[in-house]
Amino acid sequence: MATLKVPVTHKDHIQGNEKAWITLVEYGDYECPFCGMAYPIVKQLQTHFGEQLRFVFRNFPLSEMHPYAEPAAEAAEFAADSDLFWQIHDLIYENQEDLSIPLLLELGESLGLSAEDIAEAIENKAYAKKIHDDFLSGVRSGVNGTPTFFINDRRYNGPFEFEEMVSAIEAVSVG
Repeated sequence: MATLKVPVTHKDHIQGNEKAWITLVEYGDYECPFCGMAYPIVKQLQTHFGEQLRFVFRNFPLSEMHPYAEPAAEAAEFAADSDLFWQIHDLIYENQEDLSIPLLLELGESLGLSAEDIAEAIENKAYAKKIHDDFLSGVRSGVNGTPTFFINDRRYNGPFEFEEMVSAIEAVSVG
């Protein structure tokens, strides 16, 4: 079974209780339709498990297939500098069907960020190293598509359905 090769650290985007007994890591692409379908399921899992679960998101833009995945990751990393990562992460997925540079600027502005600064960060690839580091950590862990989930450092290979993921999380926590 594949395992997470790069441990979760303070450099990751972490949502939830740091001392949670279960850690769910997602390697995701903001333009990937399967990531878009998994997004509400992750939200359900967070509600279901509450303080028992911490969620980690790592960038894995498949830029050759998804031209807006990397600009979206740039915008999200830009927002992270203002402690707004999760807000823009959610907005991007909730508006995924309209993903474009103008949308990214609009979403950033809705959070009080400067559209000009976001556009500059995207154009200059200001966060390319962070995004690339996330991507490489995924490659090292055997990620070759999105979304890819790890439950307590073990790759989850089942369907992205709520009941199946709950069962997998519960099995890992018991095992």
